[in-house]
Amino acid sequence: MQLDSDGRTPSGASAPGAAGGTEAAVEARELTKRYGELEAVSHVSFSVRTGEVFGFLGPNGAGKTTTIKMLCTLARPTSGEATVAGLDVASRPKAVRRRIGLVFQEQTLDQQLTAEENLRFHAVLYRVPREQVASRIRRALDLVDLAERGRDLVSTFSGGMARRLEIARALLHTPEVLFLDEATLGLDPQTRALVWKDVLRLRDEEGVTVFLTTHYMDEAEYADRIAIIDHGRIVALDTSDNLKAAVGADTVALGTADDEVALAALQAAGFAAKPTAEGMIVLVEDGESAVASLIAAATVPVRHVRVHRPTLDDVFLHFTGREIRDEPGEARSGMQLAWTARRR
Repeated sequence: MQLDSDGRTPSGASAPGAAGGTEAAVEARELTKRYGELEAVSHVSFSVRTGEVFGFLGPNGAGKTTTIKMLCTLARPTSGEATVAGLDVASRPKAVRRRIGLVFQEQTLDQQLTAEENLRFHAVLYRVPREQVASRIRRALDLVDLAERGRDLVSTFSGGMARRLEIARALLHTPEVLFLDEATLGLDPQTRALVWKDVLRLRDEEGVTVFLTTHYMDEAEYADRIAIIDHGRIVALDTSDNLKAAVGADTVALGTADDEVALAALQAAGFAAKPTAEGMIVLVEDGESAVASLIAAATVPVRHVRVHRPTLDDVFLHFTGREIRDEPGEARSGMQLAWTARRR
């Protein structure tokens, strides 16, 4: 592993790929940002372990980008404290910037330069030692599978390739923490998956701590831990599995030959069954294992069964009372029906 221009290891991690190191790579304590009367971020506290992929999940306007701006020294906190790589973001902004990589929502590459030229220009800005520039460019391009396109103009790249090049650029000066602010916004699901393959490789091979913001549920699943932020406040923080477990039981949706009779029979058998427009839902601990018992207890022929395990959509609904995307006509999941039924 190479040393950077300050004599540091690239990540500062004790073991590359070991998510959950003991050191805090990023820490916020009561971090707050106000713009006049608007409190964009309100008393946010969290700690990101070295080598961890940490996700900030929330809708547009929740305070994700504002938080990243404060952590990356692009906005000064109104109150509270934050450290990145052990350095205070307010009192030592230049030192923090040397130790982070940042990929913005908007593309910032020079379209008229080649991939290598974009990286070389970045190396100059960050004062990468001249004798290390070529090897670092090769390594960065290798990490994002763009080694064969280094001499091609960025204007010939697809959106996904350009985004991967931006990640390579952010790594060129061997940062300890990589910040990804909605970095895959606008990319199709397949391309997002490719980008995340590259990001996880960085964590595993280079020990880079990754701090991401996203409103994509599937993307948040890549994080070791997830903080759900809404209206500038963190409303939940844990692993994906633990957050889902907090939501509660699995949901089994049933449609039968006579829903009224089946509902009464299931309730009489002790199942937590609720009526829905499409039949009924039953809340159980293990949906797949319970299907046979539910069919037997229904006493009438069952026409369809659907098992739904809690997802991050359900987690967000549970902790905020609303869906992350308020799209008209969007199909509601079994768990969302369950929460509606519980409120009635």
